[in-house]
Amino acid sequence: MGAAEPLRSVLWVKRQRCAVSLDPARALLRWWPSPGPGAAVPGAGACSVPVAEIIAVEETDSHGKPQGSGKWQKMEPPFAFTVHCVRRARRRRWKCEQVTFCGADEQLCHLWLQTLREQLDKLTCRPKRLLVFINPFGGKGQGLRIYERKVAPLFALAAISTEVIVTERANHAKEALYEMSVDSYDGVVCVGGDGMFSEVLHGLIGRTQRMAGVDQNEPRAALVPCPLRIGIIPAGSTDCVCYSTVGVNDPKTSALHIIVGDSLPMDVSSVHHHGALLRYSVSLLGYGFYGDIVKDSEKKRWMGLIRYDFSGLKTFLSHHCYEGTVSFLPAQHTVGSPRDGKPCRAGCFVCRQSKQQLEEEQKRSLYGLEGSEEVEEWKVICGKFLAINAANMSCACPRSPRGLSPAAHLGDGSSDLILIRKCSRFNFLRFLVRHTNQGDQFDFTFVEVYRIKKFQFVSKQVEDEDSDLGERGKQGLRQICSQHPSCCCSAVSSSWNCDGEVLSGSAVEVRVHCQLVQLFARGIEDGP
Repeated sequence: MGAAEPLRSVLWVKRQRCAVSLDPARALLRWWPSPGPGAAVPGAGACSVPVAEIIAVEETDSHGKPQGSGKWQKMEPPFAFTVHCVRRARRRRWKCEQVTFCGADEQLCHLWLQTLREQLDKLTCRPKRLLVFINPFGGKGQGLRIYERKVAPLFALAAISTEVIVTERANHAKEALYEMSVDSYDGVVCVGGDGMFSEVLHGLIGRTQRMAGVDQNEPRAALVPCPLRIGIIPAGSTDCVCYSTVGVNDPKTSALHIIVGDSLPMDVSSVHHHGALLRYSVSLLGYGFYGDIVKDSEKKRWMGLIRYDFSGLKTFLSHHCYEGTVSFLPAQHTVGSPRDGKPCRAGCFVCRQSKQQLEEEQKRSLYGLEGSEEVEEWKVICGKFLAINAANMSCACPRSPRGLSPAAHLGDGSSDLILIRKCSRFNFLRFLVRHTNQGDQFDFTFVEVYRIKKFQFVSKQVEDEDSDLGERGKQGLRQICSQHPSCCCSAVSSSWNCDGEVLSGSAVEVRVHCQLVQLFARGIEDGP
């Protein structure tokens, strides 16, 4: 077989005589029934698997059992080898499937083994060594068990070496990434929920900026993209990031995406307050309703996962609204809009095209061909809001399969800013229900949505602090009003829900950094 010539043979698969073909040019392994002499033409029963989705190839007996340690040795007749590959199952799940090929010629089987392994060795995007952080307390406390039973065997099969660190306290992973050398790793894997992912994210971004000499506390600083990819093994309460990037919360599916070396660029938002970095956000940054929920639920951790339902109902009945000013810079570089009905999917055209247009826009600004940010047109909206949400992704989860912003994109350099103005409880309930069905959740007069690349928020409380006249009287009136939530009066201030973590700050500045990190994922796949 030449460098680009297909390898073709007749082998046996599950007691069925099959023609088997490996086309290096197309990187595709195919087999189909061939009952007669020679290799028949592929028909309806043909099967195929891309080489990129082959996990491993090993010597086995005719029943698929491994032969010794995997080193070259004399086979026992009938001679066989097994291909471990990805099989797509229902609801976007991936499974590890085994296909055993048998033949009477030992040299032929060795040739197939050698050729397939050479093809796998050419896949340089695949990780060889991973750093794994496991949160043993998150979710239902099953992180370590999930990793040992479902993930570790797949990594071993793919010959991926790992260093495992079981976290012992909050920010353990973040601190470790700041201190240890990560040059020998091809990626970092976190086993846990969104909180665990956030720790790894902050550790990697912070380390990268420190090494590059970038001041993270400067809101206008151009952050340096992280060189290491992040893998997420879902084992938390919500696992929103995993669900929005893979389409399912399944540990084996996520592990297989890591093994095949998938790569998905993702935007990150920086949140600053008075010239200091507060936090990074990749999914939801919410003020008002969602901020109140997460703040109240933190006080009820003893209730377990049901605390989110309890705090959600309590916050809904309180019906607080918050007065303030939102200023934002529209994302002119994007090719989509929040209401175009085009969700972010694998190989997303919107993300690729928006990234290119953003780079061209930045080059024109750099060379003075167009105005810089100082002269770009900011829009200002004042009022009373039940919620202010900035979604970098759809924020989908099993309870809300389409998410808070179904058409938000992972890597287009923008965020969807959703403003829910003061309205009745009934109308707000209608809005919330839309998140669980196929209705357009933005089709309300009290809801506004914008695709932006920067925004600022200042609460009325902070604005009033600039004036000394009547401040005590205003504060007293607001406190009296907040004790009667049924009238939907303005409360003093809320907190921010930053990817599930409580963030204080009634005056924030948020900026989207295009494709700052990369995940071991390929985006949600549609179709069979």
